[in-house]
Amino acid sequence: MAGPSTGSPALDQIVARLGGTADPKRRYEYVLWLAKKLQPLPEEFRTDAFKVKGCVSQVYVVGQLEGGKLHWQGDSDAAITKGLLALLIEGMEGLTPEQAAAIDPSFIAATGLQASLTPSRANGFLNILRMMQTQARTLTGSVAEARPADF
Repeated sequence: MAGPSTGSPALDQIVARLGGTADPKRRYEYVLWLAKKLQPLPEEFRTDAFKVKGCVSQVYVVGQLEGGKLHWQGDSDAAITKGLLALLIEGMEGLTPEQAAAIDPSFIAATGLQASLTPSRANGFLNILRMMQTQARTLTGSVAEARPADF
């Protein structure tokens, strides 16, 4: 497997697949394929609360906690950004909030995607990851507060 573990087996698999591809066009096609697989985002989540700041395109990402595991939804109006979002959603699906928050963004370099991305898209990719990690940390806090009502 290429590079260090991210802490997410699914993300490691995606990183290894991208990093093992020498052809930038193939990487790009894979990211676009991931975009096509992304489920539609319900309209109620298209609000500023779920909008990723610092992205040139419109990007929304929503994390929800069920049974201690994170489940993600999202959308973007730009195909490549939607693919990058889909990559993160697939890679971080089912993690605990702690696992998601602990992912080191250095894995992005191991994907080899920088060669294909404009600086603003590469920065957007990082901003999406940071937003997801922030949501994961927030959800961890809300679980602790919600627990007494569960008993």
